Amino acid sequence: MSTKSSERPFGMKDKLGYMFGDFGNDFTFIFASSFLMVFYTNVLGIDAKLVGVLFLVSRVVDAFTDIGMGRIVDKMSTGKEGKFRPWIKRICGPVAIVSFLMYQSGLSGASMTVKIIYMFVTYILWGSIFYTAINIPYGSMASVITDDSRERAELSTFRSMGANFASVVIMVVAPIIIYYKDENGNQIVNPTNFTIIAGVFSILAIICYILCYTMTTERVQMEAPANKKTLSAGETVKALVTNRALLAIIAAAIFLLLSSLMVQSMNNYLFAEWFKNTKALSVVGFIGLPTTLILATVTGRITERFGKKEAGVVGMLFTGIIFLLLFAFKVYNPWIFVGVTFIANFGMYYFNMVIWAYITDVIDYQEVKTGSREDGTVYGVYSFARKIGQALAGGLSGFALSAIGYVSEPGAVQTDAVRRGIYNIATAFPGICYLIVALILAFAYPLTRKVVLENGAILAERRAGK
Repeated sequence: MSTKSSERPFGMKDKLGYMFGDFGNDFTFIFASSFLMVFYTNVLGIDAKLVGVLFLVSRVVDAFTDIGMGRIVDKMSTGKEGKFRPWIKRICGPVAIVSFLMYQSGLSGASMTVKIIYMFVTYILWGSIFYTAINIPYGSMASVITDDSRERAELSTFRSMGANFASVVIMVVAPIIIYYKDENGNQIVNPTNFTIIAGVFSILAIICYILCYTMTTERVQMEAPANKKTLSAGETVKALVTNRALLAIIAAAIFLLLSSLMVQSMNNYLFAEWFKNTKALSVVGFIGLPTTLILATVTGRITERFGKKEAGVVGMLFTGIIFLLLFAFKVYNPWIFVGVTFIANFGMYYFNMVIWAYITDVIDYQEVKTGSREDGTVYGVYSFARKIGQALAGGLSGFALSAIGYVSEPGAVQTDAVRRGIYNIATAFPGICYLIVALILAFAYPLTRKVVLENGAILAERRAGK
């Protein structure tokens, strides 16, 4: 049953607070997605294939921790500070500290056995334990900040803005601090600066989490009616695996992250090796900001007029086609490449801006089907799917680099064939994946604009009658 507390009305303070939550998340998540493999291969000298194994193994752990955390928060009762917010205060310190520990350049002189063990322990502790323990409650919290569909869409937009702002800061600042040119013009990693910037981002993550905790308010409680039995874990799993909307959005999320994170990871190698211009890489990070601000002004109107599914299909088709054109017609000027990808990414960024509102629609769809509201569990399953995409991207990028002959040694000079391989991976692979996302949304995802409105009406009628 949905009840509202007597707290202050939903407003800009909640939206900004929720934005800071993903700002904090992505000071560690995007930094790891974009630069952790570079640290492992270029600073610690660990083979890229072994890094790929790490990413895949940690996702096996996530299968238990993500869904388990979702069940934990669903089973918890609402306290004085809310049901989800307390987790942000509890875990913000540990997740940031362990993130910093992953980037210890002082280990570069240690034995390979020590470096590999340290890599596995710190990465799994960060991603599978602490990041899960803060991200699942944070993502689930959107449904208790407000129960209004329009306001939830606004939360999704502001959350995406937080992630994009973090991406801009990381992708603009990190390359400048991390890389320097040697006397031959090659881009070389500065190990000490790598550790320093990781520490700065961890501090900023804690600040953002505290802002999220203090600025948001849980004002909606979902209480099960007295005569309704809570679904068991087995019943919940059965309901989830038959939820067509959830399965479709999971598939779309995997291919979306597979492509976007592959781009983030490969761009480090693309601009260092193909373009030999890491300053342009900083611009790639910065142009996400105007894209985000432009879309923030029109996303609501686009969604309201055409529907999230319908607009998402068009956007992903647009982005996928342009990336395939970049693959077919090789670009050698980094600034032309940056300009074309700026235009291309409008379609992908739109989908990213509203992805969290898709999840709210899926949660409502689950409640319509089963009569049980399980925000944390559904979000936990979706979070695990996102990590699958992250792991596959990290793993495949490592395997792909090895396959094209990339040499994982500090200061190594790559061949022309390796550079061409990097360019092909960075353009063709995301192009294909974006087109697959469009097809999934078009033919597998059932929540059209009409269905979403119908589900909202059904739930409103049920709650009004309780």
